Amino acid sequence: LVLTGEPKVAYTTKEIDANTWPDFERLFEKNNGVQGGCWCMYYQRPRPLRTKMSRTERAKMNRKDKRELAQERRSHGIIVYKRGTPVGWCQYGSREELPRIDAGRNYRKVEPLSPEKKLWRITCFFVDKDHRGQGIAKTALRAALESIEKQGGGIVEAYPVVSKKILAESQWIWFGTRGMFQRERFKPVARLGASYLLMRRTLSPS
Repeated sequence: LVLTGEPKVAYTTKEIDANTWPDFERLFEKNNGVQGGCWCMYYQRPRPLRTKMSRTERAKMNRKDKRELAQERRSHGIIVYKRGTPVGWCQYGSREELPRIDAGRNYRKVEPLSPEKKLWRITCFFVDKDHRGQGIAKTALRAALESIEKQGGGIVEAYPVVSKKILAESQWIWFGTRGMFQRERFKPVARLGASYLLMRRTLSPS
């Protein structure tokens, strides 16, 4: 996928895997593993780590586990490049890959989908601070949707921020915004508390 961002700059995208792991590592290492050394592992674990660890130890474990999952193709995500430099990221995956969503108190109140239906989740966006406001998250989202179509399609869930306070005060809007998903034809399903909204779109196989 190639989308035009600012004049004369084309963004390219690649899936995370063993070959692109160094690019993902470069982006996250530059930004301290992002969000306290998470390395985008939070939603891949069904529950929090219970072991007593320092922040450094936890970040090291997250990095190691993410690398193994990426190498085994058990972690999905889109890396966005600007002139060959990794500048953005979007994590997506199946219901089984991203089980932490199921533990959410507000999510559990929503009528569950049939387990026979293929369910995909889009959980995290990150754009390097030097490249924000240039359409990189939009590029990542579109690439993720294209990838899901190629993998057979299904129902795709998103959980954008709708809290005005969070939108106004936070630069870390991991789940994206309602508008970016509306533009990709996602429909609202239910509020998830005061801060988030469950949205879904059904994709046919490409």
